[in-house]
Amino acid sequence: MATEVLHYPRLDTVLMVEDTLRKARSHPTKTGLWKKLPRGVMYQTYLVILDYLEQSNKIVIKDNKIIWIWDPEGVKKLLEKKLIAR
Repeated sequence: MATEVLHYPRLDTVLMVEDTLRKARSHPTKTGLWKKLPRGVMYQTYLVILDYLEQSNKIVIKDNKIIWIWDPEGVKKLLEKKLIAR
């Protein structure tokens, strides 16, 4: 049974979640990060953002902790050294 998404996030909301997560000093839980957001976001919309970030390989959720794994500068360096095949 698929759940219907009532509110799709706007780009500024996705960027706000990304920025808050990148600046976090530890690996927050889903609820912990949601509570630290600078402005309110519906929880269902927030979960859609987390699903997007996970599917785009920017985060991993393990043991209820959200871990930021996206490192574009690191990938750029690896590409320059030809350590990643395209």
